[in-house]
Amino acid sequence: MHTRYAIDQARGIRETSDEAAQIHVFVAPDENEKAHILERYDLDPYDLDSALDTEEVARLETAGTNTFIVWKAPKNAQGQDPSQLGVYSVGIVLTENQVAFVMSDGAMQFSAREFRNSRGPADVLLGTLLRTIHHYVEHLRVIKQISSDLERKITVSMENRYLLQMFALGESLVYYSDAIEGNGAVLTKLRNAAIKLGMSEPHIELLDDIILENRQASRQAHIYSSVLSGLMDARGTIVNNNMNVLLKNLTLINIVFLPLNLIASIGGMSEWSMMTHKLDWRLSYGLFTAGIVLIGWVTWIVMTRMIARNDAKASSRK
Repeated sequence: MHTRYAIDQARGIRETSDEAAQIHVFVAPDENEKAHILERYDLDPYDLDSALDTEEVARLETAGTNTFIVWKAPKNAQGQDPSQLGVYSVGIVLTENQVAFVMSDGAMQFSAREFRNSRGPADVLLGTLLRTIHHYVEHLRVIKQISSDLERKITVSMENRYLLQMFALGESLVYYSDAIEGNGAVLTKLRNAAIKLGMSEPHIELLDDIILENRQASRQAHIYSSVLSGLMDARGTIVNNNMNVLLKNLTLINIVFLPLNLIASIGGMSEWSMMTHKLDWRLSYGLFTAGIVLIGWVTWIVMTRMIARNDAKASSRK
């Protein structure tokens, strides 16, 4: 799909049908659109395939007056499902009077505040880079919130579902960290070539700010990834401990009911009725029930004290 946008200083960036528009966006281009991109922007098929490959690393190349960038952007995730977090590639071609975006999926949002002062293609390019970094920071906040929610669920969970979601979250953080690092290398190369590309002093100052914000986002992603991976084993231990506590309680219940079943089996209903035939059945079976409850309660007290004593001995050995 090919969409064109014009830069209107009064109304901002707006969609247009003019082929001479300053901004062109190609989303999942078909064969005809690919041929148009290759011819119009003097690209080779490898560059075009790189722009559409989600696994491609970020890079920057210059050829004459054209600059080709493979930029890594976060996917537009909905909700708090870790499986929806990820990155994709955006191919950016900057010429003297146009900027083109090529991607396999997603959309360009030129209504964000990063584009409000756009006057030309270079402004749109820098606004896109800055918007992407802000998008990463927003996703990192979401990842931190998801991690906190999963931690609360894991502390009382006895299944691996939340732990697997935590693993998926850690994997997404690794991809984010790698993508932000790759974008940082592109920004450094773009800064070194800024004068050659004819960028003005305000453009260079904005580019320096973008580099600084990207470094901060990279540092934040590294911290989150390190904390998440470092505590992964501890969270797995919590799940195992919850399961052990459940098994211990179930075993204790079985032990409590074992003598009760034995007594009920030996002194069945007919035998008990025969032994207490002189008593009213309501009184006799009331006494029988009270005796069973008393024996169960005593067994519970004895077993819990034995378990507590064994736990104390194990702790003292450590």
